[in-house]
Amino acid sequence: MKDPVTTVTGITYDRENIETWLLMAEENAYTCPVTKQILSRDTALLTPNHMLGKFIRSWTICNAEKGIEQIPSPKYPLNKSHVIRLIRQVKNHDLYLEALRKMVTMISENEENRKCLDEGGAIKAMVLFILRSFKEGELIMGIEEALRIFHLVWRPTHENKQLVKENHDLIEAILWILKSREMCNNNNNQVVTSIKTHAMLVLKNVISVSSTNLLSSLTPEFFQQMLNSLRKNNVKYVSQQATKAVLHVLIDTCPRGRNRLKMIELGAVFELIELELSNNEKRVSELVFSLLSHLCSLADGRAELLKHAAGIAIVSKKILRISPATDESAIQILGLIAKFSATKEVLMEMLRVGGVTKLCMVIQANCEASLRKKALEILRAHNNVWSNSPCVQIYFVTRYPGQ
Repeated sequence: MKDPVTTVTGITYDRENIETWLLMAEENAYTCPVTKQILSRDTALLTPNHMLGKFIRSWTICNAEKGIEQIPSPKYPLNKSHVIRLIRQVKNHDLYLEALRKMVTMISENEENRKCLDEGGAIKAMVLFILRSFKEGELIMGIEEALRIFHLVWRPTHENKQLVKENHDLIEAILWILKSREMCNNNNNQVVTSIKTHAMLVLKNVISVSSTNLLSSLTPEFFQQMLNSLRKNNVKYVSQQATKAVLHVLIDTCPRGRNRLKMIELGAVFELIELELSNNEKRVSELVFSLLSHLCSLADGRAELLKHAAGIAIVSKKILRISPATDESAIQILGLIAKFSATKEVLMEMLRVGGVTKLCMVIQANCEASLRKKALEILRAHNNVWSNSPCVQIYFVTRYPGQ
C-alpha cells in the first residue's frame, strides 16, 4: 500500500487499487469490496488516511538499506471546496498572488486538477482578474499566472462560451496587455515573451467561440496589433507558439464582416509573405498559406500578393515541399491568380519562378485527385501562353496530346 485512502464504509485501501475497482464496476453498481455497501464513483469521497500514510513512508525510510523503495508524499487531487477557497483568495489584494501561483502548480500536477479548477469557476475568476488589471490601468503582479491558468484550464463548455463569446471588454483587455507600456519598458525578455504568448493563447481560445457579432465588430486596431506580432522586429518577444496563435486568430476572424479587407488594407499579405520567407516550421507554413488563400479570394488581396517581389515565387516554391494542406492552399492561390489576375506579365512570372513547373509536377505526383484536377485546369486555361515551356512540353503536352 502506497497511498492509503478510506472509503465512506470505513475500510482503508490503496488509492490506485480502489480507483481501478470503481472504474471497472458497472454503472451505478460501485461497492466496497469488503462490506459490499454502495459507493460513489467520485474519487473525492476517498479520504486520505494521513496517519497510515506516514507510518508507511517511515517504514520505507527505515528499511531503505534492505532495498525497500521510498515512497514520496502523495499529491492529492483538488476538491471543489479547495478551489472555491483559492478563487476567493484571488479576489483578496493581499492573498491573490500566492493563490494564483498555487493554481499554476496544481495544474501542472495532473489533468484532474485542471478539470476541478474549471468546474469550480477558475475561468470566470481569471476573466475578472484580467479585467481588473485592465480597469486599473496597470499590469498588476500575477497577470502572467492568470493568463496561463486561463489557457491551461480552458474548455469550450457552455458556461465558458457564454462567459466570453460576447465579451468585448476581454478582447480590449488582451490587446491592452499586448501593447502595455510596462511590458515595453521591461528589460526581462523572457517575462515579456511569456506574457505575450499566454495573452495570444487566451485570445485564440476566446476568438474560437466568439459570436458573429463580436467578430464582425473587430476594429482595425485589433488587426494592426495582430500583424505587429508577426513582424520581424518583434521576433525577440514572440514565440513560435504565439505566432501560431496569431495566425489561428486571423483565420478564425477572416470570414466575418469586412475583416479580410481590413487585414489586406493593413498590409497582412506583405507580412505573411515576409514571415514565410524566414519560416522553417511546417505548421506555421500551413497556417500562413491557409490565411493567404482567404485573403487572395479578394481582388485587393491578389493585387497585394502580386505586388510583392517574392509573392508568386514563395507560393510556387512551397508546393510539394511542406504538406498536403499547404499544397491545397497554394494551388488555390495560383488558381485564383490564374483565373482573375492573369495578365501576360503575371503568367510569365508564374513561368519564370517555377509555378508552372510545380503545377506540372502536381499532376504527375501522388497527390489528391482534386489537387491534380485543379492543377490541370490551370495549365489548360493558359496552355497557349505556356506551350513553349519545356516543363509543359514534357509533363503536359506529351501526356495529354491535343489538349
